[in-house]
Amino acid sequence: MKTVLSRRTWAYLAGLTLCSGLLLAGTPDQAANLTACKNDWKSCDRTRLTASETTEVAVAERARNAWSCRNGLSSCDHSRLSEPEEIALAVVLHDQNVSDCRSALSRCDVSRLTALEAREIAAGEHRRRISDCGDGIAECDSSRFTPLELSEIALARHQRLLSDCKNGVGSCNYSELSSAETGEVALAARRRNVAQCTNGWDECDSSKLDDGEAATVTAATSTRNFSDCRDGRDGCDRSLLSPSQVSALAATERTRNYTACLKGRGYCDRSRLTPAELAAIPSEPGAP
Repeated sequence: MKTVLSRRTWAYLAGLTLCSGLLLAGTPDQAANLTACKNDWKSCDRTRLTASETTEVAVAERARNAWSCRNGLSSCDHSRLSEPEEIALAVVLHDQNVSDCRSALSRCDVSRLTALEAREIAAGEHRRRISDCGDGIAECDSSRFTPLELSEIALARHQRLLSDCKNGVGSCNYSELSSAETGEVALAARRRNVAQCTNGWDECDSSKLDDGEAATVTAATSTRNFSDCRDGRDGCDRSLLSPSQVSALAATERTRNYTACLKGRGYCDRSRLTPAELAAIPSEPGAP
């Protein structure tokens, strides 16, 4: 009898273990199914959802539908929107259309604008057209502007021409400049050439430098070359160094070499050390 009871007990315990294992194994699948249903995936099995999960899925579907409607997607189902959602959607879509019209986007629907919005946007578009004409961005239809606006456009074009001439952009039409403006352009060109020569740029025309400018450029070139030689850059031309610069570089190199030998880090040439410096340097490992 004891043997029978023992077998029954073990069978019962084994059954409980098997059931627990199946339930635990099913938990990830249940979570995956909930995720699939909330995302409207084909793998969703609604028959496996609990009551609370069904509510979660309904909330997710409503949110997804509202998002689709706000973004103008074909999946939008207006019949599933609540009244507050319909109102919120109408506000979003109206504001978006106003923004599209202000930005002159092709999806702008002028018929959905209020009378005031339409007037404001038309005025903004007119101002943008004036600006574009002045900046030379688009074709300019002078018949659409008042005499005052045409004067504004002409002034903007002249200012752009003057700016381009001063900055050396494109070809300057000097015939459209006044005498004072021609002088301003010449001065800007001179300053630009000095800057180019000072920086060693290819655009430099040294023949246009006066004595003072040439001296300034020579000093800048010498300073830049000294810096290149000191820092080991490719631009270094040692033939251009002054005696004082040569001495300064030699002193800097002696200090660097001594420091490298002393600390054992970097290129060290012991043959260039003075007897006093050599005595302060620890002997190299394995040296006699």
